[in-house]
Amino acid sequence: ATNENLPPTVIRQLAKELKNLDDSPPEGIKVIVNDDDFATIFADIEGPAGTPYENGIFRMKLILSRDFPQSPPKGFFTTKIFHPNIATSGEICVNTLKKDWNPSLGLRHVLLVVRCLLIEPFPESALNEQAGKLLLENYEEYARHARLYTSIHALRPKSKSKSGAISESTAALNKGQPHTVLAPISTSTGTKAFGPNSQDRNAAPSAVSGGASAAPRKDGPLAVKVPVDKKKMDARKKSLKRL
Repeated sequence: ATNENLPPTVIRQLAKELKNLDDSPPEGIKVIVNDDDFATIFADIEGPAGTPYENGIFRMKLILSRDFPQSPPKGFFTTKIFHPNIATSGEICVNTLKKDWNPSLGLRHVLLVVRCLLIEPFPESALNEQAGKLLLENYEEYARHARLYTSIHALRPKSKSKSGAISESTAALNKGQPHTVLAPISTSTGTKAFGPNSQDRNAAPSAVSGGASAAPRKDGPLAVKVPVDKKKMDARKKSLKRL
């Protein structure tokens, strides 16, 4: 079908609705507009959180007839999904698209109803009998099947750029960590942290010698000279007191 098969009044109405959906998309729904064919409308629906369809992206399509909106569109899922109200062929069974249809209902309402169907299925009017039976008799088994279908056919692709940025940031932090720890130890608490061994006291200045603002190696011993001289002065004072 092409736009030539739709009456001008329907095309104008659909153009307004599609522009509105593009400017203000419903939560969890992205509409794909084809300017050359308003009669077939595609939408990507995010699996609602807390359902077996979470983390999935499900594509559906609405096929409009020539007398739309007097008659409802036909809805299909093109992504495989395990759901009581969605047939294995992808056909959607929901009252909004059948007996409860009203010409005043817009595409936004239809899309929201279909997404709500993923949150609250109606097993009483099941097109997929297996899914409907499991939902009524063993929810855990139903959810397991639905999650399996989601992981195989509808899993949301992971963003490589974000994970790469995170790993790079983590590596940078780990790389800089020894410098941020060792630098202050060498200037303030070197004798306490490393003990009386002179080799340990000089370890901190050598670890940061590669930096632009690092002190020369010869300054290492000077950092611990003051506490050593103080010990000598204390010893001399005690000797003088004995005299």
